[in-house]
Amino acid sequence: MTNPIKTRRDGAILEVTLDRPKANAIDLATSKIMGDVFADFRDDPELRVAIVTGAGEKFFCPGWDLKAAADGDEVDGDYGVGGFGGLQELRDMNKPVIAAVNGICCGGGLELALSADIILAADHATFALPEIRSGTVADAASIKLPKRIPYHIAMELLLTGRWFDTTEALNWGLINHTYPAADLMDQAWDMARLLASGPPLVYAAIKEVVRDAEDTKFQDAMNHITKRQLASIDRLYSSEDQLEGARAFAEKRDPVWKGK
Repeated sequence: MTNPIKTRRDGAILEVTLDRPKANAIDLATSKIMGDVFADFRDDPELRVAIVTGAGEKFFCPGWDLKAAADGDEVDGDYGVGGFGGLQELRDMNKPVIAAVNGICCGGGLELALSADIILAADHATFALPEIRSGTVADAASIKLPKRIPYHIAMELLLTGRWFDTTEALNWGLINHTYPAADLMDQAWDMARLLASGPPLVYAAIKEVVRDAEDTKFQDAMNHITKRQLASIDRLYSSEDQLEGARAFAEKRDPVWKGK
């Protein structure tokens, strides 16, 4: 069987491509592979940024492989270390992830994109959460979407399963930028290189603070930071990189980040 996940590594950047014809749908086996790939990315000190995209020009990912489900894949089966698509439930993912949405992005595919930190899209991309039409729940989207865009819009999308385009996605702040299809991956790599040049320990701290604060009262979240109760914050405040940032500012030069 051909590996449905293709990876490309260039310096500190990892490109992860879902390549499972015809539509890049995810079955249990593919989800497990994606979990392993993203866990390895998380744990590799040389890697700083990941890009996730789909092969071809038509599909980013339509989500769960309903044909595999009909053949016996369990909907609530073992999706692997990171949950469905390898990212949704991956613990301690403290590195930036960019989703480059190159086409149809629906169901679990949209949930995969929502698991990224930055979403870039080709201008022909379309989106939907059509789970309601197959008698199931878009579980991760039901949790995340009302926190990302206005509640009533999120509920409309969840309750109707209707399709929407990049213009609407931009309007609601669901995606960051849209580009002509031919330019999408170049733009994704430009963004990845920008992030890869930044301070990895600060990125880790930002991501952990954001996760911690999501369901925490403001003062409690601030206490977690000021009392160094978050692992990434404690590491940052004791790091060479923090000293380097101060020195570089004082010396009017660009900092050299070592991630330690």
